[in-house]
Parts: sequence; structure tokens; C-alpha cells
Amino acid sequence: MKAHDGMYIGGNWRPAADTGTIAVVNPADEQVIGHVPAGTAEDVDAAVRAARAAFPVWAATPPAERGAAIGALRDALAARVAEIAETVTAELGAPAQLAQTVHAGLPVLVAGSYAELAASYSFEERIGNSTVLLEPLGVVGAITPWNYPLHQIVAKVAPALAAGCTIVLKPAEDTPLTAQLFAEAVHEAGLPAGVFNLVTGLGPVAGQALAEHPGVDLVSFTGSTAVGRQIGAIAGAAVKRVALELGGKSANVILPSADLAKAVNVGIANVMSNSGQTCSAWTRVLVHTDQYDQAVALAAEAVAKYVPGERVGPLVNAKQQQRVRAYIEQGIAEGARLVAGGPEAPHETGYFVAPTVFADVTPEMTIAQEEIFGPVVSILRYEDEDDALRIANGTVYGLAGAVWGERDEAVAFARRMDTGQVDINGGRFNPLAPFGGYKQSGIGRELGPHGLAEYLHTKSLQF
Repeated sequence: MKAHDGMYIGGNWRPAADTGTIAVVNPADEQVIGHVPAGTAEDVDAAVRAARAAFPVWAATPPAERGAAIGALRDALAARVAEIAETVTAELGAPAQLAQTVHAGLPVLVAGSYAELAASYSFEERIGNSTVLLEPLGVVGAITPWNYPLHQIVAKVAPALAAGCTIVLKPAEDTPLTAQLFAEAVHEAGLPAGVFNLVTGLGPVAGQALAEHPGVDLVSFTGSTAVGRQIGAIAGAAVKRVALELGGKSANVILPSADLAKAVNVGIANVMSNSGQTCSAWTRVLVHTDQYDQAVALAAEAVAKYVPGERVGPLVNAKQQQRVRAYIEQGIAEGARLVAGGPEAPHETGYFVAPTVFADVTPEMTIAQEEIFGPVVSILRYEDEDDALRIANGTVYGLAGAVWGERDEAVAFARRMDTGQVDINGGRFNPLAPFGGYKQSGIGRELGPHGLAEYLHTKSLQF
């Protein structure tokens, strides 16, 4: 894999302040595929200064021109889809088809949506005797995760650019090569120097320096709730804005009126996609007691099709593999019934975990409460809709979910769920719909006009 040995700051690749590097490992075979610089606070400071210097001109650039620049970035990403997919497969372990369609294809779609939105968004409105202006916040510190490396970059950078902000990106240390490809696309698209800057490095070093930097006006972070709390505390002390997209424990509620087989099969596919490393995965399946045994049998049959190394890739690193296997062992210890999979590694090499299904899971069990972030499904039974709602809402999270059943009935149930996004009967992805959570799943929204609004100040002029 191609890897830059410097940082992208001020429109050029420049040497890092320190000689330290981070090894990038292919999780499928545990081989090192490249090295990137381990950024320091000095690198972050240089990047923030470049973003600060570029901000006045970019903020004053007409929105239509900003949209055109995002369109050029979209085109540059589209031209690199094959290379991006290959890189994501190498550093994340995503199966080739998933890497092509989701990891490489979806960001192109999202970038395109902001190219259009920048030109059409209303940055000014008249209310009574006031003119209300929506102005760019300033410099954005974007800290992105490894599970959807390019999508999460685009979901932050594209709306920030559309709003007129400048950006410093600190990507996850497990998947920095994809971020470097994105920086190449930015350069190819011809964005003004300093509008976008990239610093690779470790979270406790470069990430913390970015969150603490006084020149950063907004920190946009996607990752664990634990780290999100730390970033929220840092931002709170400085009274700066944050946008946090954090963990989830989403419920897949199957009402008695649903097509049970379809609901179970789609639900299993949802969790197995990206090896379960999806914050919005429907990891808790809620089934009426009369249909419970049938649903368990369907789930066991469905998960058998997901063979590690074929339809299911590895987890991102050894630590994540150990973490997920420990959760499986804890589920067994707490009395859940193992229907498929288990804690044993399916391959000697690579960070694989066997796709796992638990039955007889009760709401208070650890595997029903905590985010596992692996290919693990828990099936819970409920007695009636009120019981199902109590279970669905009974975690500290509220990021996503699903409901299956007669349409009006399903919509009525979804309205009562404490979660930020609910798919009804397999509703398809909408890149313009807001994505984000309730409770400890985060603060703020991504995608579409709501995602753009996160990067804007509001000012009113009375006359």
C-alpha cells in the first residue's frame, strides 16, 4: 500500500515534526502494509494555524463556488473508487464487494449531496424586523473512526466545507491510508491551501491536542461513548462546540404482523455487514414470545451463510478481537444460550470472530446492554408491545433501530422509540436524512441539511 511519510498541511505534504511512525496492519493476515507519521501537538498546531489562515477567504467564498469545489472533490473520489476499495480492504479487512459499494461508493454519494446543498441552502432569512444570518463556525477539528474510514471523513468534511469552515482531520490510527487517499483527492480537486489539513497520529496524542487546541472552534468526533465523554469535557472547559456520534445498542423489533423470515434475515445481514463493526447495527432482536422459537431457528439458519474470511471479514485489530470474544464468553457465563458461533477463533491467522447468535437473552444481561462492536446478535422475547417498547428503550443508547410489521402499526411503534433513526420494514438509506442519537449515543446530527447546520453560527440583525 502507498503511504505518505508526511502530513498534508497548508496545501502540501510536509515532513512530520517527529520521526515516530505508526504501523498499519492488514487484519486479515496480520501483516504490516505500511507506516504513517505519528503526529504530535506540534503537527496539530501547524495544521490549525493553516486552517485558521485559510478561513477568512473560504468563509467569504460564495456558497455556489464552495459547492462546485465539493463537486470537484466528489469527482476526484469517484475516479479513485477502485483504489479506495482496495485500500479499505487492506487496512480494515472489509470484503471486496462491501468495500466497493459501501466504503468507497457511499462517500461519493454523500459528497455529491453536499455539492448540491451548498448552492441551495438558505444561509439567510427574514423574520419580522430581523435578518437572520447563518455563518460558518470557523476551524473544525474532525476526529474520525476506523469502522467506516472514508464515509465518516466525508460526513464531516463535506458539510464543513459547504458551511464555509476549514478543517483539520485526525483519522483513526488503524485506517490512515484511506485518509491519505482522501487528502490526495482534495489536492487534485484544487481546494485552496489550508482549507483541509490532515494529521495522522494516536488519539491520546494528536487527537487530544486537536480537541484542546484554542484555535479549534468545533470538535466533531465519532467513536466510543467513553472517548466522547472525554472530548465533551475538554470542549466544555473551553466553551467550544462539539458534535458527538457515539455508541449504540439498537433494537430490531419484529411485531407479530411482520414477515418474520424477512425481518430475521435482513436483521442478521445488518449486523454481519462490516463484521458487526457498525454503531447503528441492530444487535438486539426483539420477538414476540409466540414466534420466538421460530425466529431463533431462522437466525441460526441465516447466520450459517456468513463464513469468516468470505462474507464476513476480520475485526480491525487484535484488541478488538479479544474484546468481542470476551463479550461472547460473558454472555455464556450469564446464562444466554449459544445458538451459533462462539468465542473460539475460526482461523489461526487474522483477527476473525465467528458470527454468533445468542438466544434466551434477558434485558439486563451485559450482552443486551453494552455495545459489543462485533458479529454478535442477541435475541430477546417480549410479551406485548408495551413490553417490547420497554426493552427497546431500556439501554443508555439511542442511535438507531428497526421495526417490522403492518405499516401503520410499525410507524406508531417507531414514534415511541427513544432513538435517532428507525428503519421501517427495511426502509432504504437516505443520505439527506439526519443521522445521530438520543441519550449517550451522542450530540448533534450528520448528513443532509441537519448535518450542515452543525457547522454554522446564527446571527440576527435588527432593522
